[in-house]
Amino acid sequence: MLDRPGLADFLRRRREMLRPADVGLPDGVRRRTPGLRRDEVAHLAGMSTDYYARLEQSRGANPSEPIVASLARVLRCDLDERDHLYHLAGLEPPARLASRHIRPGLISLLDRLTDVPASICTDLYDVLWQNALADAVLGTQDPQVDPRSRNLVWQWFTNPATRARVPKEDWPRHSTDHVGHLRATHARRGRDKDVATFVRGLHEHSAEFRDLWEQHHVSVRRFDRKRLLHPDVGELHLTCEVLLTPAEDLMVVTFFPTPGTDAHEKLDLLRVIGIQGFKPAGDLC
Repeated sequence: MLDRPGLADFLRRRREMLRPADVGLPDGVRRRTPGLRRDEVAHLAGMSTDYYARLEQSRGANPSEPIVASLARVLRCDLDERDHLYHLAGLEPPARLASRHIRPGLISLLDRLTDVPASICTDLYDVLWQNALADAVLGTQDPQVDPRSRNLVWQWFTNPATRARVPKEDWPRHSTDHVGHLRATHARRGRDKDVATFVRGLHEHSAEFRDLWEQHHVSVRRFDRKRLLHPDVGELHLTCEVLLTPAEDLMVVTFFPTPGTDAHEKLDLLRVIGIQGFKPAGDLC
């Protein structure tokens, strides 16, 4: 059952505990109240300021699971605080094994990587978080949309528009790598409902995926070199490094300029022009 007063109190106290620097924002002008402003929390969580304000006032519609998950990340909740937030919202917290929860320290670390694109994904390649430069290079991610719309493997095999950002001659390698990584995840925890449902869905929607799955190629991604086609700066040559959390249920994906290319200068340019006119999500490692 939703505990509106408890939810409102917890949200307000967590917001007041955080400084702008804790979430990658400039301190700006002098603040009349401690912590973050409501509009800052709302913007970072991908919701309207009015909706968030109603939550802090014990009003408004019941928050959905994606909303609560976004707030837990923005407010830098640890696992216990995240579970408490879910209970206050009348929701069952996600299982802690292979969870979608990002530890606050991990986001704080990546917030400091301002000169390279960085993302955090699940082992199924659901994009949970991106820094500002990843938004500029890969496209923004809406935290409230259906998870499959934010899943890179699903989009690759079911949404042809996704491939427009990758040179056509690289498509076969990307497809093979996607399936090989998913094979490794399936071997590790194929009995988990989310993995079984995901693989079954891809079998139903993609003949290419079915053919590659039958080949039983397996690989865990840790490193790659890739080319991305960006509408503002053209072809980007990037070196992708994948770091795994201790439980190997989350991946930190970073993109460094490939030596000997002009990617460094292009990334610097994208830091300046931001995400003007570039909304679709791009392909990750």
